[in-house]
Amino acid sequence: MEIRTDLALESFSADSLPESVHLRSRGRAFSITEITIDDDSCLDSIGKGKGRYITLEGSSLSRFSDDYKLMAQELSQELSALLPDGEVLVVGLGNNDITPDAIGPQTAAKVLATRHLSDEPDIGGEHFLTSLRRVSAFAGGVMGQTGIETAEVVRAIASELRPAAIIAVDALACTDISRLGTTIQITDTGISPGSGVSNERKELSEKVMGMPVIAVGVPTVVDMHTIVRSLTGKSINVELPNMMVTPRDIDRLTERASQLLAFGINLALQPTLSFEDVRGLF
Repeated sequence: MEIRTDLALESFSADSLPESVHLRSRGRAFSITEITIDDDSCLDSIGKGKGRYITLEGSSLSRFSDDYKLMAQELSQELSALLPDGEVLVVGLGNNDITPDAIGPQTAAKVLATRHLSDEPDIGGEHFLTSLRRVSAFAGGVMGQTGIETAEVVRAIASELRPAAIIAVDALACTDISRLGTTIQITDTGISPGSGVSNERKELSEKVMGMPVIAVGVPTVVDMHTIVRSLTGKSINVELPNMMVTPRDIDRLTERASQLLAFGINLALQPTLSFEDVRGLF
């Protein structure tokens, strides 16, 4: 049966890792698992190529945690380790009119855009504005709304702005129900929008964009066949109708997960700002 997941962690068994795959764990607020793949030998079998895949697992992101500040800081640290110096373009992938697919656009809306501030006068004689990293944020909808491939739009913008890197934020699919709305994945391999729900579009990757693409996402859907199989232990007739299932508190999950992602992204991009500074943006 086809496995519909965007999570590298669900594509491997920790007991039987290929020689090219390495796994290590860490974390405090999150349980963090980093999978490093040395080459493209797994690309055909599981669709995961050379790169780093970092999974942060915790409690439900739809609820505020006592460790929220530490969670945002830990997310920021993991993201910072993948980012080069220089200007960054943050792209929110997905459809803001469909709640399970709205994490990308809602996150991009909360990112501090600073590219236009470099020409502003200093405040109080201090070089505050010019000290901030140049950041652009964009969410352009999906092809069903625009008739344009998202990758084509992003490539056109990136060719004009020439950022040092792109951060692409998207909703993901998973196979393990316990990871639904509780997990964040960060990878330096880019992303193929819609791949987890068999609606694969042109990929956003360094090969296509000509610059590093860091993908960040949260699983918001799992397909019904996977749920039935996990509950019954039985194989499912693939000819039977299938559907994508999402948590019943998806509105709250999307809102709060996008806020946490934006916290982590803003802290990673603007290390001179404190958690309290970033909180004042929301």
